[in-house]
Amino acid sequence: MKRSSNGFHGDPPRYEVAIVGAGPIGIELAVCLKRAGVEYIHFDAHQIGYTMTWWPRNTHFFSTTERLAIAGAPIQNNHQQRITGEEYVAYLRSVVEQFDLCIHTYEPVTALARREEGFEITTAPLAGERRYRARRVVLAIGDMHFPHRLHIPGEDLPHVSHYFRDPHDYFRKKLLIVGGKNSAVEAALRCWRVGAEVTISYRRPWFDEQRVKHWLMPDLKAQIEAGTIRFLPSTTPVEITCTYVALAPTLDGQPIPGAAPILHETDFVLLATGFRGDQSLLEMAGVELKGENRVPVYNPDTMETNVPGLYLAGTVAAGIQQRYVLFIENSHEHVGKITRAITGAWPAALGDVCGRNYTLKLEEIEAN
Repeated sequence: MKRSSNGFHGDPPRYEVAIVGAGPIGIELAVCLKRAGVEYIHFDAHQIGYTMTWWPRNTHFFSTTERLAIAGAPIQNNHQQRITGEEYVAYLRSVVEQFDLCIHTYEPVTALARREEGFEITTAPLAGERRYRARRVVLAIGDMHFPHRLHIPGEDLPHVSHYFRDPHDYFRKKLLIVGGKNSAVEAALRCWRVGAEVTISYRRPWFDEQRVKHWLMPDLKAQIEAGTIRFLPSTTPVEITCTYVALAPTLDGQPIPGAAPILHETDFVLLATGFRGDQSLLEMAGVELKGENRVPVYNPDTMETNVPGLYLAGTVAAGIQQRYVLFIENSHEHVGKITRAITGAWPAALGDVCGRNYTLKLEEIEAN
């Protein structure tokens, strides 16, 4: 029989809910809906937990395990300490297996349109375009799809990267790291200890110690004072060449007009300038985005956006996070609010096991 343009015979299949995104919050929502008997379909453009798969190897979470656990399934390990990205991906696989979740991985959602009875969803798996219909849609797509680019000459040269893969890549090489937050600080320490000659360029005079984890800052400060890691404060790159980076002096984080740049010789450049989310699906569906950080408009009691039937779960709800306010830790309640809005009841289990569940203020999350 001939397949229709939607990839199936006849009309597109219909569901009560479609979940887009299979990170930890998307998976937690899937568990809650399955437990409640809701007919749903779940998509991800890549494999589950994709963001963690491109983390640097053996990078530990800054959060402890009881804050990362989902759906009442505890994270067990043999050291009772913070786990790595690889360990967390293994944990997510175990949750999917335990609850036998059906997730359409490697099936990116390419279009999302509001219709009279819900939404039409277009996807693009390798087998060809498909269409589905759902009464409600939940976007749990995260906010780390693209790096924050500097838009300077040389940013795309082969020795320049926005992604820190493995410290070994920089063994006995000169490495310039641009940035001043957790990722830059951890990369500097790890690369120096593996044998790289590390320099940090940061557009501020010093690091914001409230935004660098408390066990990293003393170590970095000691290395800078000892001269083992070089620090170039109040500088920002304006051009990258094959052999050097031109660093402009800054004032209040901005280049000083007319000031002569510093020419810093280096073999590699790591731009630890952060990431931003892809908001194209929100735009397609008509979600209102407000302010410089393009924060989506939604009801904080239900997580429903200004588009009826379209909900947000997880960090996507924060827009472009210049300073992080949403994490896995404080997004569990999004799952509860959405589940209650759909089913009328709060889910039986969120986060870690009931005996360890607790609500944290943002300041407490940052302090941990």
